[in-house]
Amino acid sequence: MSDRTELHLHEQLMLLALRDEKGTLESKATMYAYALGGAMLAELSLKGKIRISDDKRAFVDLVDRSPLDEPVLDECLDKVATAKRRARATTWVRRFAELKRLRHRVAQGLCRRGILRDDEDKVLLFFTRKLYPTIDPVPERRLVDQLRNVIFGDSTSPDAETVVVVALANATGLLPIHFDRKDLRRRKRQLKRITEGNIAGAAAQQAVLAAQQAAVAAAVAASSAAAVSASGG
Repeated sequence: MSDRTELHLHEQLMLLALRDEKGTLESKATMYAYALGGAMLAELSLKGKIRISDDKRAFVDLVDRSPLDEPVLDECLDKVATAKRRARATTWVRRFAELKRLRHRVAQGLCRRGILRDDEDKVLLFFTRKLYPTIDPVPERRLVDQLRNVIFGDSTSPDAETVVVVALANATGLLPIHFDRKDLRRRKRQLKRITEGNIAGAAAQQAVLAAQQAAVAAAVAASSAAAVSASGG
């Protein structure tokens, strides 16, 4: 049995995006990849591996290249370390979100921890798809309980990692999977305080903002492409 505190930020967001029994993505989790990208950027910042400038440009600079012994995070860190030029946080969130087989790699890490099971089923008789049903629900339950306490309770000093998870889940539409939309609207002020406050530090805020901007940009691009397709362009 794994404790929630052992999980990386992107693993926590992955648990929020998956259907427990089916092991597929929730239908509302359309921007999950940007949540993962923002989580990885935030974790690299919180662990002192990168620095995000505290201004509107939000450039990312390498601080410490030593590995974290987590394959996906280490790949992200290596990409920053070997980049030919500086890039903004939004750019890095998008690049991280576009890592090959990102969902499967994160889910397989959770499989190794004994939280998910690696499975597959047939689609249209000829094709197979990977499934990751939950076999140990405790870590996700603890995570959701922690988020509930921060969003709906009287907690005034949540830890920085929980703040990042709440803010990213809110920015990318994962919270309504676990909480009623009307209840969330009633806590809009609290969510804004968490997202825009200085609880998690400026760098983590920049990572959350970058994830939100990248997700919005992707949604706009997808909408535009759909409109062009519908018009026969």
